[in-house]
Amino acid sequence: MNVPLELTGLTKVFPTPTGPFIAVKDVNATVESGEFVAILGHSGCGKSTVLSILAGLDQATYGGVIIDGKQVTEPGAERAIVFQSPCLLPWLNARENVQVAATQGATRRTRRETIDAAKHYLDLVGVGDAAEQLPPQLSLGTQQCVSLARALSVEPRFLLLDEPFSMLDSLTRFELQDILLRVWEESGKTVVMVTHDVDEALYLADRLVLMTDGPEATVGDVLRVPFPRPRARAAVLAHPQYHACRRHVIDFLEHYAHQSRPSALDDLLHKT
Repeated sequence: MNVPLELTGLTKVFPTPTGPFIAVKDVNATVESGEFVAILGHSGCGKSTVLSILAGLDQATYGGVIIDGKQVTEPGAERAIVFQSPCLLPWLNARENVQVAATQGATRRTRRETIDAAKHYLDLVGVGDAAEQLPPQLSLGTQQCVSLARALSVEPRFLLLDEPFSMLDSLTRFELQDILLRVWEESGKTVVMVTHDVDEALYLADRLVLMTDGPEATVGDVLRVPFPRPRARAAVLAHPQYHACRRHVIDFLEHYAHQSRPSALDDLLHKT
């Protein structure tokens, strides 16, 4: 088995006025090459903390992230991250936002090559016609597509996604999930995505890493998703094991839901 990415005993402790706060404790997981893994759990369970350490934007207090046998201590060109908010430079148009990232990859590019790369990745995520528009002129969904194109333009081995669709309406979220799935199937990149949306995780991922609630959140279960690829939403929903998988995840999350948060399940299911 090719396991280029490992989380080993990952623990993060934050100092507070009342003493140390252990956000996540002894998190262990592996990600195979080309795999799509979703880290799933309630809001506040430390999912984004784990992803931030994976990206090199923060460091573990104990344990950590290992890539190809080496511990991650800082950001690197082999990893690119898409955040919950698009975070585009508002004074640059969509193409220029992607161009800036395209110059940061491991492979050096000429100006012509960065322009071509920006066009290619904007087209790949379906927003090539928005290339000359500024971020404030774009819908939130289109901005997030530009963010995805920007991350892909670095040509990373690992694509890290921090709840990238959680701010979008349902129809836009479904559309961007389909775009992400198509891009992943074509590129074969290794993807780690944080989400609290059960249906999203089941539709997109190969495995779900289920986090217990914090503090001291850790991996409570790992579910291998049985749906064949390539995937279509209707086929996944009609799969004979879909509802059993969904029930398994919801039962796990309900078990760890705090009594003080009776609406947690509603948040997970995105009820409106």
